[in-house]
Amino acid sequence: MNGYSTLVIFLTVCELALLLLVVLFFSRLRRSEELLAKLQKNQDSLLKKLDFNAKLEQELIGSFQRRQAELAELDQKLEQRRDELEKLVKKAKEYSRSPDFLRQIILNGTRRGQSPQALAKATGLSLDEVELILAQNNP
Repeated sequence: MNGYSTLVIFLTVCELALLLLVVLFFSRLRRSEELLAKLQKNQDSLLKKLDFNAKLEQELIGSFQRRQAELAELDQKLEQRRDELEKLVKKAKEYSRSPDFLRQIILNGTRRGQSPQALAKATGLSLDEVELILAQNNP
């Protein structure tokens, strides 16, 4: 074997090593491209999910705002209703303390057989006042 043969063998081995390196390089390149495609697909999926979540969040915010407005309106109606009921209770108290109403209670209670003491207790009047009302209506 002379120097020329050794050089040819050496160059052949180098070419085979380079060829093997090129094959490995393209193999890894193909895997990298596949991985990149997979990552891009996952990224697209993630973006779609983020878009869906953003839309859902906007719907929830809109729904929340509508419900807040409804609650504010209901609160206002409830306040008005409370004011009306307070006025009615005040009128009922005034009416229940009116002399005509108390006289009717005492007269109806006497007809039902209630004692003047029970009527005084029920109406919040004194026994003398109850007896006076009874005396005025029974001449």
